Amino acid sequence: MTLHRPAPAWLTDAVLYQIYPQSYADSDGDGIGDFAGITAHLDHLAWLGVDAVWLNPCFASPFLDAGYDVSDYLTVAPRYGTSEDLANLVDQARRRGIRVMLDLVAGHTSDRHPWFTAAAADPDDHRYIWTDGTEVAPPARFVRSPGSRPGAYLPNFFDAQPALNFGYGRTDPAEPWRQGPHADGPRANRAELRRIMDHWLGLGLSGFRVDMAYSLVKDDPGRRETARLWTELRHWLDRAHPDAALLAEWGDPAASVAAGFHADFFLQFGGPTDGRPLRSLWHNGHGTDQSSWPPADCYFDAEAKGSPRPFLDAWQEGARDLGGNGLIALPTANHDFSRLACGPRTAEQLPCAFAFQLTWPTLPAIYYGDEIGMRYVPGLPDHEGSVLGPHYNRAGCRTPMQWEPGPGAGFSTASAERYYLPLDPAADRPDVAGQRADEQSLLHTVRRLIALRRAFPELGPRGSVEILHDGYPLVHLRGGRYLVTVNPGREEASVALAAADGGTAAALRAGRARLLEGDGVALGPASVTAAGFGWAVHDLGGPGPVS
Repeated sequence: MTLHRPAPAWLTDAVLYQIYPQSYADSDGDGIGDFAGITAHLDHLAWLGVDAVWLNPCFASPFLDAGYDVSDYLTVAPRYGTSEDLANLVDQARRRGIRVMLDLVAGHTSDRHPWFTAAAADPDDHRYIWTDGTEVAPPARFVRSPGSRPGAYLPNFFDAQPALNFGYGRTDPAEPWRQGPHADGPRANRAELRRIMDHWLGLGLSGFRVDMAYSLVKDDPGRRETARLWTELRHWLDRAHPDAALLAEWGDPAASVAAGFHADFFLQFGGPTDGRPLRSLWHNGHGTDQSSWPPADCYFDAEAKGSPRPFLDAWQEGARDLGGNGLIALPTANHDFSRLACGPRTAEQLPCAFAFQLTWPTLPAIYYGDEIGMRYVPGLPDHEGSVLGPHYNRAGCRTPMQWEPGPGAGFSTASAERYYLPLDPAADRPDVAGQRADEQSLLHTVRRLIALRRAFPELGPRGSVEILHDGYPLVHLRGGRYLVTVNPGREEASVALAAADGGTAAALRAGRARLLEGDGVALGPASVTAAGFGWAVHDLGGPGPVS
């Protein structure tokens, strides 16, 4: 593993919060969320206890893919406000102890970016990947040139997202567009990435989540050249901005952290296991409509048909490979796949999921609205490239944040038809105001769990973990002292425990353990019984009795 500076201290114990800016809060009544709207709700995040937020792309864009088609990396999209509004958001967040990170679309631009329009007219421009036009038909996946330049270009995702040229891991004389990673075009693009990152970090941003970080160098066996690219950038980052964080959308923590990232996300899809570890934990429907919830047993299933073992095995392997040099991020959801509250999963199941996420030794990332149990909304129209297939519409996890009861849910004063996306139409949709007033709500539960994680560092990423039972309930010991029990199943579940050293079993006597947080878990002599959807965190104390 390539050696880098340690991860920034602030990141190691952080709780992340992802904000989809156009859906969070609208300050000017145009129906689209903006920077000022986020700033107005920073007190919610500070009260909740999060340490950092990352914003989905907020750069200038034609929004054919919700901002992941960038037309100017150094200018914010007018729909969100001005650069001064972003600077004020960063400043106000920092005053509350919250850092702000941006989403960096490193591998492609919009086809309306000035770089691309120039390249479409200049056969000698190698910023993108182009054929020379001598072929009878464009190669697979290539798109015919829209300009005077002959040939075709390679898109990275949608056709309107031409791939930036970072070279190929394997060249081929029969395909002359396959330049090596150190050709002039790829070198210029690496320099441009540094310039973009330097610009935003210099304005006070705290780092980046990098979109499709694995995809830069094409036909790259083992992602070796892609790793070299990010290692080069990380060495620069360590020198120029040592307190900045770099998070990967890679889905393979061992590979991405070795390449130079501080953390990588377990994803619902992608990576060497195609997202199976996260789907086996909480299968969020992969962006599907509720009516087409795919058959897939996951551990957080009311029928108790799943197993946490695929997740646990992947985490153990990843943690072993990282060796303390980076972090694995565990999200509740994100803008590309459905929320925790989707399909058959109901509100009463959600506290158990958060109890696991916020006590497991990973970097937790809460998707906006999941802290109140916002639901995936099925049946929405395609909006800004949200539909990716007949049963895969990302719009349902991008609906407006629900701040309060009432027609606009506190999101916007605009008429409903102008909203970025429709609100959840359910009469019982959850909202922040209602849950703030209810001490037993999911929102208060999440807040208490974050506070518990902060009060007892052994519950964070650096504390040891011992898995005592990997069925229903899941029982694990953090830091040799804190017993965490979660039962995602509807029915009561019990298990007898016997620790290897006898310490845990000896401590599991009625009245000996102190309940720190939770409900529905009873401890007996070397046994644990958890009610349906029950969870708890117990302090078993040290060698002596718990006071």
